[in-house]
Amino acid sequence: MSSPRGQAWSALRRLNRLLAMRSVALVTLLAPAIAACDGASAFRPMYGSAAISDTSAKLAAVEFGTIPGRVGQKIRNELIFQATGGGYPLPPEYHLDVAIREQVVSTLVRKDGDSQSQVYNLEAKFQLIRIADKKILLEGTSYGRAAFERYDSIYSNVKAREDAENRAARAVAQDIKTRLAAFLSGAV
Repeated sequence: MSSPRGQAWSALRRLNRLLAMRSVALVTLLAPAIAACDGASAFRPMYGSAAISDTSAKLAAVEFGTIPGRVGQKIRNELIFQATGGGYPLPPEYHLDVAIREQVVSTLVRKDGDSQSQVYNLEAKFQLIRIADKKILLEGTSYGRAAFERYDSIYSNVKAREDAENRAARAVAQDIKTRLAAFLSGAV
């Protein structure tokens, strides 16, 4: 008669064999489907190893037009850095125009009329234009919102708003960059 420990080990070995056989069966069933996805299919990862260099090169070939104001300059600088990674841009094939609209909305208004908190809203409408034929390839709108508190100190209020503007500008730039990358990679 075997011990309970010996029975447990033999059951564990049987379970391991069963799992190994199931894994082999699963691989043999999925092998034709995996082989069919050799790159000729419509699915292409936007950030895959082959797609990264192609998409990065296309992003580096985007020329970013000037955007008026401090927040506009912040968005443009973020887009340039995200597109080139701090390197040199390629000769431009595309031009991106961005127009922004800013708004500050007061929330939590006290009885005396002073606001305790505000929300900075940023709306950026953009157009990607192919330079060769001046055709608009992509257009859209991106939004950024950032809340900030109001204080008694004027300096604190200025810094809080500036910080909110920077956060909203980074969010808008990231959204536009992601949408450009998706479009230029052919994923959209």
